Amino acid sequence: MDSTRRSTMARKYFTIIISVLFGCASMPGQSAPRDIDALVERVQSAFAVPGIAVAIVKDGKIVLAKGYGVRTVGTGEKVDGKTNFSIASNTKAFTATALALLVEEGKLQWNDRVIDHLPWFQMSDPYVTREMRIIDLLVHRSGLGLGAGDLLLWPSTIYETKEIVRRLRYVPLATSFRSAYAYDNVLYLVAGEVVEAVSGMPWHEFIEKRIMNVVGMSGSTTTYADAVKKGNAATPHALIAHRVQIVHPSDGTKTDPAGSINSNAEDMARWMICQLDSGKTVGGTRLFSQKTTRTSWTLVTPIPMRTEPQELAPLRRNFNGYGLGFFLRDYRGRKLVMHTGGLNGFVSLVAMIPELRVGVAVLTNQEETRAFYSIGWHVLDYYLNAHYDWLSAYQSVKAREDSIAEVADRKTIVTRDSLSHPSLNLARYAGTYSDNWYGSVRIDYNGGNLSIHMVPSPGMKGTLEHYQFDTFIARWDDPELRADAFVTFCLDPKGNIEQVKMKAVSPATDFSYDFQDLVLTPAGK
Repeated sequence: MDSTRRSTMARKYFTIIISVLFGCASMPGQSAPRDIDALVERVQSAFAVPGIAVAIVKDGKIVLAKGYGVRTVGTGEKVDGKTNFSIASNTKAFTATALALLVEEGKLQWNDRVIDHLPWFQMSDPYVTREMRIIDLLVHRSGLGLGAGDLLLWPSTIYETKEIVRRLRYVPLATSFRSAYAYDNVLYLVAGEVVEAVSGMPWHEFIEKRIMNVVGMSGSTTTYADAVKKGNAATPHALIAHRVQIVHPSDGTKTDPAGSINSNAEDMARWMICQLDSGKTVGGTRLFSQKTTRTSWTLVTPIPMRTEPQELAPLRRNFNGYGLGFFLRDYRGRKLVMHTGGLNGFVSLVAMIPELRVGVAVLTNQEETRAFYSIGWHVLDYYLNAHYDWLSAYQSVKAREDSIAEVADRKTIVTRDSLSHPSLNLARYAGTYSDNWYGSVRIDYNGGNLSIHMVPSPGMKGTLEHYQFDTFIARWDDPELRADAFVTFCLDPKGNIEQVKMKAVSPATDFSYDFQDLVLTPAGK
Protein backbone atom coordinates (compact mmCIF):
# COMPACT_ATOMS: atom_id res chain seq x y z
CA MET A 1 0.00 0.00 0.00
CA ASP A 2 1.59 3.30 -1.10
CA SER A 3 1.84 6.35 1.18
CA THR A 4 -0.91 8.24 -0.64
CA ARG A 5 -3.32 5.37 -0.18
CA ARG A 6 -2.27 4.91 3.46
CA SER A 7 -2.91 8.64 4.05
CA THR A 8 -6.32 8.45 2.37
CA MET A 9 -7.30 5.38 4.38
CA ALA A 10 -6.12 7.02 7.61
CA ARG A 11 -8.30 10.07 6.92
CA LYS A 12 -11.22 7.79 6.09
CA TYR A 13 -10.91 5.82 9.34
CA PHE A 14 -10.42 9.02 11.31
CA THR A 15 -13.62 10.42 9.78
CA ILE A 16 -15.53 7.22 10.66
CA ILE A 17 -14.26 7.32 14.24
CA ILE A 18 -15.22 10.99 14.66
CA SER A 19 -18.66 10.23 13.19
CA VAL A 20 -19.19 7.37 15.59
CA LEU A 21 -18.04 9.40 18.58
CA PHE A 22 -19.75 12.65 17.74
CA GLY A 23 -21.70 12.59 14.50
CA CYS A 24 -24.51 10.23 15.36
CA ALA A 25 -25.31 12.21 18.48
CA SER A 26 -24.88 15.67 17.02
CA MET A 27 -26.07 15.42 13.40
CA PRO A 28 -29.62 14.01 13.32
CA GLY A 29 -30.19 15.23 9.76
CA GLN A 30 -33.53 14.33 8.16
CA SER A 31 -34.52 11.73 10.72
CA ALA A 32 -37.04 11.70 13.54
CA PRO A 33 -36.07 11.07 17.16
CA ARG A 34 -35.75 7.30 17.57
CA ASP A 35 -37.79 7.39 20.77
CA ILE A 36 -40.69 9.45 19.38
CA ASP A 37 -43.19 6.55 19.32
CA ALA A 38 -42.42 5.54 22.89
CA LEU A 39 -42.52 9.15 24.06
CA VAL A 40 -45.92 9.85 22.53
CA GLU A 41 -47.35 6.72 24.13
CA ARG A 42 -45.98 7.80 27.52
CA VAL A 43 -47.42 11.26 27.08
CA GLN A 44 -50.82 9.83 26.19
CA SER A 45 -50.80 7.73 29.32
CA ALA A 46 -49.52 10.51 31.59
CA PHE A 47 -52.07 13.09 30.46
CA ALA A 48 -54.99 10.87 29.39
CA VAL A 49 -55.02 11.94 25.75
CA PRO A 50 -56.95 9.54 23.48
CA GLY A 51 -55.38 10.60 20.19
CA ILE A 52 -52.31 12.52 19.00
CA ALA A 53 -50.91 13.33 15.56
CA VAL A 54 -47.32 14.49 15.10
CA ALA A 55 -45.73 16.13 12.07
CA ILE A 56 -41.99 16.84 11.80
CA VAL A 57 -40.27 18.57 8.88
CA LYS A 58 -36.58 19.21 8.27
CA ASP A 59 -34.81 20.86 5.34
CA GLY A 60 -37.91 20.90 3.18
CA LYS A 61 -38.74 17.23 3.75
CA ILE A 62 -41.47 15.49 5.74
CA VAL A 63 -39.63 13.49 8.38
CA LEU A 64 -42.71 12.23 10.21
CA ALA A 65 -46.48 12.51 9.76
CA LYS A 66 -48.04 9.95 12.01
CA GLY A 67 -51.02 9.30 14.24
CA TYR A 68 -51.17 7.68 17.65
CA GLY A 69 -54.05 6.37 19.73
CA VAL A 70 -57.72 6.64 18.83
CA ARG A 71 -60.01 9.23 17.34
CA THR A 72 -62.73 8.51 19.89
CA VAL A 73 -62.24 7.15 23.39
CA GLY A 74 -63.54 3.62 23.84
CA THR A 75 -63.33 2.75 20.14
CA GLY A 76 -60.79 1.17 17.83
CA GLU A 77 -60.82 4.10 15.38
CA LYS A 78 -57.09 4.70 14.99
CA VAL A 79 -55.55 8.12 14.43
CA ASP A 80 -53.36 8.25 11.31
CA GLY A 81 -51.50 10.89 9.37
CA LYS A 82 -54.70 12.00 7.63
CA THR A 83 -56.93 12.28 10.73
CA ASN A 84 -58.25 15.80 11.09
CA PHE A 85 -58.10 17.70 14.38
CA SER A 86 -59.24 21.23 15.12
CA ILE A 87 -56.08 23.37 15.11
CA ALA A 88 -57.99 26.26 16.76
CA SER A 89 -55.86 29.43 17.00
CA ASN A 90 -53.21 28.01 14.69
CA THR A 91 -55.79 29.20 12.17
CA LYS A 92 -54.60 32.76 12.82
CA ALA A 93 -51.47 32.26 10.70
CA PHE A 94 -53.71 31.35 7.75
CA THR A 95 -55.74 34.53 8.19
CA ALA A 96 -52.55 36.59 8.38
CA THR A 97 -51.31 34.86 5.22
CA ALA A 98 -54.58 35.66 3.43
CA LEU A 99 -54.08 39.36 4.15
CA ALA A 100 -50.42 39.09 3.09
CA LEU A 101 -51.45 37.69 -0.30
CA LEU A 102 -53.76 40.66 -0.81
CA VAL A 103 -50.91 42.99 0.16
CA GLU A 104 -48.63 41.32 -2.40
CA GLU A 105 -51.31 41.82 -5.05
CA GLY A 106 -51.48 45.54 -4.26
CA LYS A 107 -55.11 45.32 -3.16
CA LEU A 108 -54.25 46.18 0.40
CA GLN A 109 -51.47 47.74 2.48
CA TRP A 110 -50.56 46.78 6.02
CA ASN A 111 -50.95 50.39 7.11
CA ASP A 112 -54.33 50.94 5.45
CA ARG A 113 -56.97 52.10 7.88
CA VAL A 114 -59.53 49.40 8.62
CA ILE A 115 -62.38 51.87 8.01
CA ASP A 116 -61.11 52.45 4.47
CA HIS A 117 -62.12 48.86 3.71
CA LEU A 118 -64.90 48.41 6.30
CA PRO A 119 -66.56 51.84 6.66
CA TRP A 120 -68.97 50.43 9.25
CA PHE A 121 -66.20 49.21 11.58
CA GLN A 122 -66.23 50.83 15.01
CA MET A 123 -64.36 50.50 18.30
CA SER A 124 -65.55 52.03 21.58
CA ASP A 125 -62.99 54.84 21.25
CA PRO A 126 -63.40 57.08 18.15
CA TYR A 127 -59.64 57.66 17.97
CA VAL A 128 -58.96 53.92 17.88
CA THR A 129 -61.66 53.47 15.25
CA ARG A 130 -60.01 56.10 13.08
CA GLU A 131 -56.42 54.97 13.58
CA MET A 132 -56.80 51.16 13.59
CA ARG A 133 -54.69 49.78 10.74
CA ILE A 134 -54.87 46.39 9.02
CA ILE A 135 -51.73 45.22 10.83
CA ASP A 136 -53.32 46.13 14.18
CA LEU A 137 -55.99 43.48 13.65
CA LEU A 138 -53.36 40.72 13.92
CA VAL A 139 -51.00 41.73 16.71
CA HIS A 140 -53.03 42.00 19.95
CA ARG A 141 -52.30 45.62 20.86
CA SER A 142 -55.68 47.29 20.24
CA GLY A 143 -56.39 48.18 23.87
CA LEU A 144 -58.97 45.43 24.29
CA GLY A 145 -58.55 43.28 27.40
CA LEU A 146 -57.54 39.61 27.38
CA GLY A 147 -60.18 37.64 25.49
CA ALA A 148 -62.51 40.62 25.24
CA GLY A 149 -65.54 39.79 23.13
CA ASP A 150 -65.03 36.02 23.37
CA LEU A 151 -68.28 35.45 25.23
CA LEU A 152 -70.00 36.18 21.93
CA LEU A 153 -67.84 33.59 20.18
CA TRP A 154 -67.84 30.59 22.54
CA PRO A 155 -70.11 28.87 23.40
CA SER A 156 -72.29 29.08 20.31
CA THR A 157 -74.09 32.38 19.86
CA ILE A 158 -77.26 33.54 18.12
CA TYR A 159 -75.38 36.36 16.40
CA GLU A 160 -73.85 36.14 12.95
CA THR A 161 -70.21 37.12 12.46
CA LYS A 162 -70.94 40.60 11.11
CA GLU A 163 -73.19 41.34 14.09
CA ILE A 164 -70.46 40.23 16.49
CA VAL A 165 -68.04 42.59 14.77
CA ARG A 166 -70.58 45.45 14.79
CA ARG A 167 -71.00 45.02 18.56
CA LEU A 168 -67.31 45.73 19.07
CA ARG A 169 -68.23 49.40 19.47
CA TYR A 170 -69.62 48.53 22.90
CA VAL A 171 -66.63 46.52 24.18
CA PRO A 172 -64.66 48.67 26.64
CA LEU A 173 -60.92 49.16 26.16
CA ALA A 174 -58.69 48.00 29.00
CA THR A 175 -55.60 50.01 28.00
CA SER A 176 -54.68 52.79 25.61
CA PHE A 177 -54.20 51.98 21.93
CA ARG A 178 -50.97 50.10 21.11
CA SER A 179 -49.66 50.41 24.66
CA ALA A 180 -49.90 46.79 25.81
CA TYR A 181 -50.25 43.19 24.66
CA ALA A 182 -53.55 41.41 25.33
CA TYR A 183 -54.51 38.34 23.30
CA ASP A 184 -57.85 38.61 21.50
CA ASN A 185 -59.85 36.63 18.97
CA VAL A 186 -62.50 39.09 17.91
CA LEU A 187 -60.21 41.29 15.79
CA TYR A 188 -59.32 38.28 13.68
CA LEU A 189 -63.01 38.17 12.79
CA VAL A 190 -62.58 41.73 11.56
CA ALA A 191 -59.57 40.57 9.54
CA GLY A 192 -61.78 37.93 7.92
CA GLU A 193 -64.29 40.62 7.00
CA VAL A 194 -61.46 42.60 5.37
CA VAL A 195 -60.43 39.53 3.35
CA GLU A 196 -63.97 39.22 2.02
CA ALA A 197 -64.40 42.95 1.33
CA VAL A 198 -61.13 43.20 -0.61
CA SER A 199 -61.08 39.85 -2.42
CA GLY A 200 -64.81 39.37 -3.01
CA MET A 201 -64.54 35.87 -1.53
CA PRO A 202 -65.77 34.78 1.91
CA TRP A 203 -62.88 33.96 4.26
CA HIS A 204 -63.39 30.18 4.10
CA GLU A 205 -63.44 30.18 0.30
CA PHE A 206 -60.30 32.31 0.11
CA ILE A 207 -58.45 30.03 2.55
CA GLU A 208 -59.43 26.90 0.65
CA LYS A 209 -58.77 28.17 -2.88
CA ARG A 210 -55.86 30.54 -2.38
CA ILE A 211 -53.95 28.78 0.40
CA MET A 212 -54.93 25.16 1.11
CA ASN A 213 -55.21 24.10 -2.51
CA VAL A 214 -51.86 25.72 -3.38
CA VAL A 215 -50.01 24.24 -0.40
CA GLY A 216 -51.50 20.80 -1.05
CA MET A 217 -53.58 20.58 2.10
CA SER A 218 -56.25 18.53 0.38
CA GLY A 219 -57.48 16.82 3.53
CA SER A 220 -57.96 19.98 5.61
CA THR A 221 -61.20 21.89 6.09
CA THR A 222 -62.29 25.27 7.39
CA THR A 223 -64.96 23.87 9.73
CA TYR A 224 -65.26 20.86 12.02
CA ALA A 225 -68.54 19.85 10.34
CA ASP A 226 -66.73 19.52 7.01
CA ALA A 227 -63.98 17.49 8.68
CA VAL A 228 -66.59 15.06 10.01
CA LYS A 229 -68.08 14.74 6.53
CA LYS A 230 -64.67 13.64 5.20
CA GLY A 231 -64.92 10.66 7.54
CA ASN A 232 -61.57 10.71 9.34
CA ALA A 233 -61.99 13.30 12.10
CA ALA A 234 -60.90 13.11 15.71
CA THR A 235 -63.59 13.52 18.37
CA PRO A 236 -63.11 16.28 20.99
CA HIS A 237 -62.55 15.20 24.60
CA ALA A 238 -62.01 16.91 27.94
CA LEU A 239 -61.35 15.95 31.52
CA ILE A 240 -64.64 16.49 33.38
CA ALA A 241 -65.18 15.28 36.93
CA HIS A 242 -61.80 13.49 36.78
CA ARG A 243 -62.81 11.46 33.73
CA VAL A 244 -61.99 11.96 30.05
CA GLN A 245 -65.27 12.45 28.24
CA ILE A 246 -66.48 13.27 24.75
CA VAL A 247 -67.53 16.92 24.51
CA HIS A 248 -69.39 18.94 21.91
CA PRO A 249 -67.19 20.61 19.26
CA SER A 250 -67.06 24.38 19.07
CA ASP A 251 -69.23 26.05 16.45
CA GLY A 252 -66.59 27.36 14.07
CA THR A 253 -68.98 28.90 11.56
CA LYS A 254 -69.18 32.19 13.50
CA THR A 255 -65.49 32.41 14.34
CA ASP A 256 -63.74 31.11 11.23
CA PRO A 257 -60.74 33.48 10.94
CA ALA A 258 -59.79 33.13 14.61
CA GLY A 259 -59.80 29.37 14.98
CA SER A 260 -61.97 27.13 12.79
CA ILE A 261 -59.49 25.21 10.60
CA ASN A 262 -59.22 21.43 10.95
CA SER A 263 -56.09 19.71 9.69
CA ASN A 264 -53.93 16.62 9.98
CA ALA A 265 -50.29 15.65 10.36
CA GLU A 266 -49.60 15.31 6.62
CA ASP A 267 -51.16 18.67 5.71
CA MET A 268 -49.60 20.52 8.65
CA ALA A 269 -46.23 19.19 7.53
CA ARG A 270 -46.79 20.75 4.10
CA TRP A 271 -47.86 24.01 5.76
CA MET A 272 -44.69 24.16 7.86
CA ILE A 273 -42.48 23.41 4.86
CA CYS A 274 -44.11 26.30 3.03
CA GLN A 275 -43.55 28.60 5.99
CA LEU A 276 -39.93 27.55 6.46
CA ASP A 277 -39.13 27.84 2.75
CA SER A 278 -40.32 31.46 2.48
CA GLY A 279 -43.60 30.60 0.84
CA LYS A 280 -42.43 27.84 -1.49
CA THR A 281 -44.65 24.74 -1.38
CA VAL A 282 -43.65 21.07 -1.51
CA GLY A 283 -44.68 21.03 -5.16
CA GLY A 284 -42.45 24.00 -6.00
CA THR A 285 -45.22 26.59 -6.37
CA ARG A 286 -44.63 29.85 -4.53
CA LEU A 287 -47.51 30.87 -2.25
CA PHE A 288 -45.97 34.11 -0.99
CA SER A 289 -42.70 36.01 -1.21
CA GLN A 290 -39.65 36.09 1.05
CA LYS A 291 -40.63 39.65 1.98
CA THR A 292 -43.88 38.34 3.43
CA THR A 293 -41.95 35.84 5.52
CA ARG A 294 -39.74 38.61 6.92
CA THR A 295 -42.78 40.76 7.66
CA SER A 296 -44.75 37.95 9.28
CA TRP A 297 -41.84 36.92 11.49
CA THR A 298 -40.91 40.43 12.62
CA LEU A 299 -41.86 41.17 16.20
CA VAL A 300 -44.52 43.88 16.37
CA THR A 301 -45.97 43.65 19.88
CA PRO A 302 -43.61 42.95 22.80
CA ILE A 303 -44.96 40.51 25.39
CA PRO A 304 -43.79 40.74 29.02
CA MET A 305 -41.57 37.80 29.89
CA ARG A 306 -42.81 35.70 32.78
CA THR A 307 -40.63 33.75 35.15
CA GLU A 308 -40.79 30.08 34.25
CA PRO A 309 -41.01 27.51 37.07
CA GLN A 310 -37.76 25.75 37.91
CA GLU A 311 -38.89 22.55 36.18
CA LEU A 312 -39.20 24.48 32.90
CA ALA A 313 -35.92 26.40 33.18
CA PRO A 314 -34.87 25.72 29.53
CA LEU A 315 -37.87 27.79 28.42
CA ARG A 316 -36.47 31.00 29.91
CA ARG A 317 -36.19 33.50 27.11
CA ASN A 318 -34.40 36.70 26.09
CA PHE A 319 -37.11 38.13 23.86
CA ASN A 320 -40.81 37.53 23.47
CA GLY A 321 -43.49 39.01 21.27
CA TYR A 322 -46.12 38.60 18.57
CA GLY A 323 -45.78 39.01 14.81
CA LEU A 324 -48.44 38.44 12.18
CA GLY A 325 -50.28 35.33 13.35
CA PHE A 326 -47.25 33.92 15.19
CA PHE A 327 -45.61 34.18 18.59
CA LEU A 328 -41.91 35.00 18.30
CA ARG A 329 -39.33 34.18 20.99
CA ASP A 330 -36.02 32.46 21.48
CA TYR A 331 -35.47 28.84 22.48
CA ARG A 332 -32.01 27.65 23.48
CA GLY A 333 -30.45 30.60 21.66
CA ARG A 334 -32.40 30.20 18.40
CA LYS A 335 -35.35 32.19 17.08
CA LEU A 336 -38.60 30.26 17.50
CA VAL A 337 -41.76 30.89 15.46
CA MET A 338 -44.75 29.24 17.08
CA HIS A 339 -48.41 29.26 18.02
CA THR A 340 -50.76 27.16 20.09
CA GLY A 341 -54.47 26.55 19.72
CA GLY A 342 -57.31 25.44 21.94
CA LEU A 343 -61.02 24.84 21.46
CA ASN A 344 -63.54 22.49 23.07
CA GLY A 345 -61.79 19.13 23.24
CA PHE A 346 -58.75 20.04 21.10
CA VAL A 347 -55.36 21.68 21.66
CA SER A 348 -52.47 22.00 19.22
CA LEU A 349 -48.93 23.29 18.80
CA VAL A 350 -46.92 24.48 15.81
CA ALA A 351 -43.27 25.35 16.51
CA MET A 352 -40.52 26.13 13.97
CA ILE A 353 -36.84 27.09 14.17
CA PRO A 354 -36.17 28.84 10.83
CA GLU A 355 -32.39 28.77 11.23
CA LEU A 356 -32.44 24.96 11.31
CA ARG A 357 -35.35 24.66 8.85
CA VAL A 358 -37.09 22.39 11.33
CA GLY A 359 -40.69 22.38 12.48
CA VAL A 360 -42.99 20.26 14.60
CA ALA A 361 -46.78 20.20 14.86
CA VAL A 362 -48.63 18.29 17.57
CA LEU A 363 -52.41 17.86 17.33
CA THR A 364 -54.44 16.36 20.17
CA ASN A 365 -58.07 15.57 20.96
CA GLN A 366 -57.95 16.37 24.68
CA GLU A 367 -57.55 19.73 26.41
CA GLU A 368 -54.10 19.14 27.88
CA THR A 369 -51.46 21.58 26.64
CA ARG A 370 -48.71 19.90 28.67
CA ALA A 371 -49.04 16.91 26.34
CA PHE A 372 -48.17 18.81 23.17
CA TYR A 373 -45.39 20.76 24.92
CA SER A 374 -43.80 17.55 26.24
CA ILE A 375 -43.60 16.26 22.66
CA GLY A 376 -42.84 19.52 20.87
CA TRP A 377 -39.87 20.59 22.99
CA HIS A 378 -38.47 17.05 22.89
CA VAL A 379 -38.50 17.07 19.08
CA LEU A 380 -36.83 20.47 18.84
CA ASP A 381 -34.21 19.41 21.39
CA TYR A 382 -33.33 16.45 19.17
CA TYR A 383 -32.34 18.82 16.36
CA LEU A 384 -30.56 21.13 18.80
CA ASN A 385 -28.55 18.30 20.35
CA ALA A 386 -30.11 19.07 23.72
CA HIS A 387 -31.55 16.66 26.23
CA TYR A 388 -34.25 17.26 28.83
CA ASP A 389 -37.00 15.19 30.41
CA TRP A 390 -39.93 17.41 29.44
CA LEU A 391 -42.56 14.82 30.31
CA SER A 392 -41.42 14.55 33.92
CA ALA A 393 -41.11 18.33 34.13
CA TYR A 394 -44.66 18.93 32.94
CA GLN A 395 -46.03 16.18 35.18
CA SER A 396 -44.47 17.97 38.14
CA VAL A 397 -45.86 21.34 37.02
CA LYS A 398 -49.32 19.86 36.50
CA ALA A 399 -49.37 18.34 39.99
CA ARG A 400 -48.48 21.66 41.58
CA GLU A 401 -50.88 23.73 39.45
CA ASP A 402 -53.73 21.31 40.10
CA SER A 403 -53.03 21.60 43.83
CA ILE A 404 -53.02 25.41 43.66
CA ALA A 405 -56.34 25.41 41.77
CA GLU A 406 -57.90 23.08 44.34
CA VAL A 407 -56.74 25.36 47.17
CA ALA A 408 -58.21 28.40 45.40
CA ASP A 409 -61.54 26.63 44.91
CA ARG A 410 -61.64 25.54 48.55
CA LYS A 411 -60.83 29.09 49.63
CA THR A 412 -63.94 30.29 47.80
CA ILE A 413 -66.01 28.01 50.01
CA VAL A 414 -64.13 28.65 53.26
CA THR A 415 -64.21 32.46 53.01
CA ARG A 416 -67.95 32.52 52.33
CA ASP A 417 -70.10 34.11 55.03
CA SER A 418 -72.59 31.28 55.38
CA LEU A 419 -74.75 33.27 57.81
CA SER A 420 -75.35 36.13 55.39
CA HIS A 421 -78.66 36.55 53.55
CA PRO A 422 -79.74 38.29 50.34
CA SER A 423 -80.90 41.89 50.87
CA LEU A 424 -84.07 41.30 48.85
CA ASN A 425 -86.71 38.62 48.52
CA LEU A 426 -85.53 36.24 45.80
CA ALA A 427 -88.40 37.19 43.49
CA ARG A 428 -87.09 40.77 43.35
CA TYR A 429 -83.86 39.64 41.69
CA ALA A 430 -85.79 38.24 38.75
CA GLY A 431 -85.94 40.23 35.54
CA THR A 432 -84.18 40.93 32.27
CA TYR A 433 -80.84 42.68 32.39
CA SER A 434 -79.03 44.08 29.41
CA ASP A 435 -75.47 44.81 28.38
CA ASN A 436 -74.92 47.02 25.33
CA TRP A 437 -72.26 44.70 23.96
CA TYR A 438 -73.52 41.25 24.91
CA GLY A 439 -77.29 41.61 24.93
CA SER A 440 -79.80 40.25 27.42
CA VAL A 441 -79.43 38.06 30.48
CA ARG A 442 -82.68 36.76 31.96
CA ILE A 443 -83.09 35.79 35.60
CA ASP A 444 -86.26 33.92 36.50
CA TYR A 445 -87.88 33.09 39.82
CA ASN A 446 -89.68 29.78 39.98
CA GLY A 447 -90.68 27.66 42.97
CA GLY A 448 -88.47 29.51 45.39
CA ASN A 449 -85.34 29.28 43.21
CA LEU A 450 -83.57 31.57 40.77
CA SER A 451 -82.33 30.53 37.33
CA ILE A 452 -80.18 32.35 34.78
CA HIS A 453 -80.23 32.33 30.97
CA MET A 454 -77.57 34.11 28.92
CA VAL A 455 -79.90 34.84 26.00
CA PRO A 456 -77.33 35.31 23.19
CA SER A 457 -75.68 32.02 24.24
CA PRO A 458 -78.44 29.37 24.19
CA GLY A 459 -76.24 26.79 25.88
CA MET A 460 -75.62 28.94 28.93
CA LYS A 461 -78.52 28.22 31.25
CA GLY A 462 -78.32 27.32 34.88
CA THR A 463 -79.37 27.88 38.48
CA LEU A 464 -78.38 30.72 40.78
CA GLU A 465 -77.08 29.43 44.07
CA HIS A 466 -76.77 31.95 46.92
CA TYR A 467 -73.14 32.56 47.86
CA GLN A 468 -73.16 35.47 50.29
CA PHE A 469 -74.86 38.86 50.68
CA ASP A 470 -76.14 39.85 47.20
CA THR A 471 -73.79 37.55 45.32
CA PHE A 472 -74.93 34.27 43.77
CA ILE A 473 -73.07 31.61 41.78
CA ALA A 474 -74.31 30.63 38.34
CA ARG A 475 -74.09 26.84 38.12
CA TRP A 476 -74.50 26.02 34.45
CA ASP A 477 -76.64 23.04 33.46
CA ASP A 478 -74.04 21.96 30.90
CA PRO A 479 -71.04 20.49 32.80
CA GLU A 480 -68.88 20.92 29.71
CA LEU A 481 -68.78 24.69 30.22
CA ARG A 482 -66.63 24.50 33.38
CA ALA A 483 -67.22 28.19 33.95
CA ASP A 484 -69.29 28.80 37.07
CA ALA A 485 -69.63 32.52 37.62
CA PHE A 486 -70.27 34.92 40.47
CA VAL A 487 -73.35 37.08 39.84
CA THR A 488 -73.40 40.17 42.06
CA PHE A 489 -76.40 42.49 42.32
CA CYS A 490 -75.54 46.10 43.15
CA LEU A 491 -78.31 48.07 44.91
CA ASP A 492 -78.97 51.78 44.96
CA PRO A 493 -79.77 53.59 48.27
CA LYS A 494 -83.47 52.75 47.87
CA GLY A 495 -82.79 49.02 47.58
CA ASN A 496 -83.44 48.82 43.84
CA ILE A 497 -81.13 46.78 41.63
CA GLU A 498 -78.93 49.24 39.80
CA GLN A 499 -76.37 46.97 38.18
CA VAL A 500 -75.34 43.33 37.90
CA LYS A 501 -71.73 42.21 37.53
CA MET A 502 -70.30 38.79 36.77
CA LYS A 503 -66.93 37.16 37.33
CA ALA A 504 -65.57 33.62 36.92
CA VAL A 505 -65.47 31.71 40.20
CA SER A 506 -62.34 29.65 39.54
CA PRO A 507 -59.01 31.11 38.42
CA ALA A 508 -58.73 28.04 36.19
CA THR A 509 -61.70 29.17 34.06
CA ASP A 510 -60.76 29.77 30.42
CA PHE A 511 -60.09 33.45 29.71
CA SER A 512 -62.63 33.41 26.87
CA TYR A 513 -65.40 33.50 29.46
CA ASP A 514 -64.97 37.26 29.83
CA PHE A 515 -67.89 37.72 32.22
CA GLN A 516 -66.01 40.60 33.82
CA ASP A 517 -66.61 42.77 30.76
CA LEU A 518 -70.39 42.68 31.27
CA VAL A 519 -72.11 45.68 32.79
CA LEU A 520 -75.72 44.57 33.14
CA THR A 521 -78.52 46.99 33.98
CA PRO A 522 -82.25 46.33 34.35
CA ALA A 523 -83.87 46.38 30.91
CA GLY A 524 -85.58 49.66 30.20
CA LYS A 525 -83.25 51.78 32.33
